[in-house]
Amino acid sequence: MKNASEPRKTILAVDDDPHILEVLEVRLVSAGYDVVTAEDGTEALEILSSRPVRLLISDIRMPGMDGMRLQEEMVRRGLSLPIIFLTAHGSIPGAVEAIKHGAVDYLTKPFDGQELLSRVAEVFARSAGGGEKPLPSDMAESGLVGKSPAMRDLGALIERVASRDVNVLVLGESGTGKELVANCIHRKSLRKSGPLVTVDCGSTPAGLLESELFGHVKGSFTHAVKDKKGLIEQADKGTLFLDEIGNISNEMQLRLLRFLENHRIRRIGDVREIQVDCRVIAATNADIFEQVSQGVFREDLLYRLKVVTINVPPLRERREDIPVLAEHFIRQFCAAQGIPAVTVPAETMAYLTAYPWPGNVRQLRNALEAGVVLCTNGVLAPEDLQLPLAGKGPRRPAEGEKPLSLDASEKAAIVRALEQANWVQKAAAPLLGVSRRALNYKIQKYGIEIPKKRAKK
Repeated sequence: MKNASEPRKTILAVDDDPHILEVLEVRLVSAGYDVVTAEDGTEALEILSSRPVRLLISDIRMPGMDGMRLQEEMVRRGLSLPIIFLTAHGSIPGAVEAIKHGAVDYLTKPFDGQELLSRVAEVFARSAGGGEKPLPSDMAESGLVGKSPAMRDLGALIERVASRDVNVLVLGESGTGKELVANCIHRKSLRKSGPLVTVDCGSTPAGLLESELFGHVKGSFTHAVKDKKGLIEQADKGTLFLDEIGNISNEMQLRLLRFLENHRIRRIGDVREIQVDCRVIAATNADIFEQVSQGVFREDLLYRLKVVTINVPPLRERREDIPVLAEHFIRQFCAAQGIPAVTVPAETMAYLTAYPWPGNVRQLRNALEAGVVLCTNGVLAPEDLQLPLAGKGPRRPAEGEKPLSLDASEKAAIVRALEQANWVQKAAAPLLGVSRRALNYKIQKYGIEIPKKRAKK
């Protein structure tokens, strides 16, 4: 029996189709919910301004004010309540975009009545007791650690999209943890019992990538001594993670586009097609939208890959996570090396927090691993980290001196590393904990001039 003091679970259903409204009302009322209906967004706003509602279920495409505009207007008016969108199959990208901006779920028409009730029950269960949903604890199992608002937002977005079988594009600088995001999405998805197959498009030679992805049959080329199953085929019933997708050739972009359109592949030298059922997660640290504008990357492929886009924040934008990450990595390294716990004094933690980290979390992890090995008496000092400028620590600007921006600090660290490496980029990249490609991008970004005599080497 319902407690008399419990707020009534009133649901507002919005759709321009009277039949859909009738189905929603019958299903929800039979499950014990109070239901109010509206035929468009304007009528829905009038209802929301006059009576309390705990959940909104709305069609996306409606004449007049549609579901997306209704959501925008609710945000503008400060009306905060969960939204489940109803959408036809063709407008799923719109529903996914709405989820990124605050909707909690979506259902495709025609929807199953039991699935509707299950989704509604999940929404009320999550909101029971009020408060903000905490960062999922199982993110740490995939290697994602942090407590900052940026990480909470990232965790919430992963939660929303993981159970939806849509392609995801993960963007972020080198070392931010894009592969960890892909791993986390897979572990939370309905495909978690299937394989997670990773393809490093950045390090695989262009001539071999086609065979790696699509496979080949015996005799199709000189060294094809036996049939080989491609990585796409190996990802069947699971997830295919394409890392550094911005590096693939135009020909490979076209082949990948065809696969994403019909989920069929043909091995090199074969005449038959193979059906493959897998979800695709792609990642890049390049400005892929700039690549599209320059004609380097196909726009149609980009929009096949980016049903949902996830931006992984750089470490400098979530500095409050650095102490948490430091403790996490140091605990891991001490356990792996079988050494007593290492302490981090306030001076070292301040240095870690102030450092620009051009290589992001990967650079932090590498520096801490070196520090754990090199520190004496179980106390980590700044110089143990072997970073450019290590041991000098952050300093306060002198009176009248303009403090450095984060970009200026990053540029200074890169220049110092290049100087230590005699301006050889290949040697400077490991000092910064970044790839040579990422370092080259930063050099161009900050307009760092390489001495002419060194530039030729």
